[in-house]
Amino acid sequence: MKQSLNSPLGAETVNGDGFGFGWYPTDGGKPAVFHSTEPAWNDENLRELTEAITTPLFFSHVRAAGGPPIQQTNCHPFRYENWMFMHNGFLGDFAKMKRDLAFAVDPSLYTHIKGTTDSEIVFHLALTYGLMDDPIAGMRQAVRQVESVGHEHGVRFPMQGTIAVSDGSTIWAFRYSTQGRSRTLFHSVEIDTLREMYPDVERLQIFGSRARVVVSEPLNDLPGAFVEVPESTVAILHESGYVYEPFLADAA
Repeated sequence: MKQSLNSPLGAETVNGDGFGFGWYPTDGGKPAVFHSTEPAWNDENLRELTEAITTPLFFSHVRAAGGPPIQQTNCHPFRYENWMFMHNGFLGDFAKMKRDLAFAVDPSLYTHIKGTTDSEIVFHLALTYGLMDDPIAGMRQAVRQVESVGHEHGVRFPMQGTIAVSDGSTIWAFRYSTQGRSRTLFHSVEIDTLREMYPDVERLQIFGSRARVVVSEPLNDLPGAFVEVPESTVAILHESGYVYEPFLADAA
């Protein structure tokens, strides 16, 4: 709710064109999603849900519509089987690329596209290219396809943004743009380390030892609490913590 009202590092300071919340059941399986076209700060249902839900892993997203209409099917996170996907960014001149990219989606997956956003197309491209078998390879091929089609249509910088993907046990967080000037992406340091850094900050005591968060920008002003993910990198968060891998060697 705070970020929807004030996102200092975002391209849009206010994100009031809807939001989404997705969470995995404690016993595993398919995630549930809640989407709304209301601003996050104005939705009483969101407050009720977040006070009642127990989950080991959740996604949340606030939206500033850059073109596609404000409707529930355009709100993130998107879901396919046990996978969730969010994107903070855009495809440059998406209207020029949309037809070719949509035709590149596997026909068996195309019918699952419900909205009109570039983000949902990228998700289904990644699924087409094997996201569920190898998330990094699938996303890499999807981004290269976006860049290839974009350049064919004279789009100089087709890809921009950060992407989060999860299967319910691992999160893959990508930071990449064709221009090499991507939207920001951060993750928290280990909670035990944070408590050692700030022993007098009482609010840190409410978190369990496995508490971690990946965000577009820091959620507090505690120096050292968040680490910025480098350009063209995927941060992988699993049970044992974070590891980094190169995503794409260079901008296209």
